[in-house]
Amino acid sequence: MKTENKILELSFSFALQIIELYKKLQEKKEFVISKQVLRSGTSIGANIEEATAAQSRKDFISKMAIASKEARETRYWLRLLEKSKLIDIDYSPCIESITHIINILTKIVKTTQETT
Repeated sequence: MKTENKILELSFSFALQIIELYKKLQEKKEFVISKQVLRSGTSIGANIEEATAAQSRKDFISKMAIASKEARETRYWLRLLEKSKLIDIDYSPCIESITHIINILTKIVKTTQETT
């Protein structure tokens, strides 16, 4: 249960971080990728939250796997923003956070699958 609580807290904090980034990108008139990163970045925590109420182990794995996919998509958008230099912002804190979240989600999914 500790891992679940930790990942819930991390994903919620990350979603807040993404909302702040979204605001900055919007101020700088970046409307397309900012919406993509907002959607994928905030859906991670929503899927983890759903996983905590899973009806079965299979349902839990499915929701956590979706959260992991959303996390990887978010990392893609962040890396694209960083490398394209479309908007000059320091993306490294977000990239570090999402990489940490991906590592935890990967471990949760693998460990849960192994115990099935």
